Amino acid sequence: MPDLKPAVPVALPETSYSERRRTQRVQIAMPVIVRCREGKTFEENTFTVSVNANGCLVHIEAPVIRAQKLLLVNPKTTEELPCRVTFLGKKNGKKTEVGLEFAEASPLFWRISFPPEDWDPSERKRPMTSPPANPPTRK
Repeated sequence: MPDLKPAVPVALPETSYSERRRTQRVQIAMPVIVRCREGKTFEENTFTVSVNANGCLVHIEAPVIRAQKLLLVNPKTTEELPCRVTFLGKKNGKKTEVGLEFAEASPLFWRISFPPEDWDPSERKRPMTSPPANPPTRK
């Protein structure tokens, strides 16, 4: 059984039913390698912004277009999965926000455990804080 790290999703703004994702999105910075083997080839080391069972959001410098086929590599496991560009977002300096979707859902690629589909961030248990202990007084 692969090592699974628990992930804590970040509460996202309320969305309508049509905007809901197929699987929970977890905001986590994980190292990945994005490769292109067709046309103008490239290989770029980067980090995820968020991940889910169907793909991830990354920032990359390489120019890509929607529907472009790429490969995503998890450098910790060397696992490589085919994916395609589904979203092009904001450009920040030389890097562009890029959404990647796996050819098929692959939640184990990330080696984290995702929260259940009915998870509600507002119900997240927070550690109880106890009042600070009074330091002993010297006489």
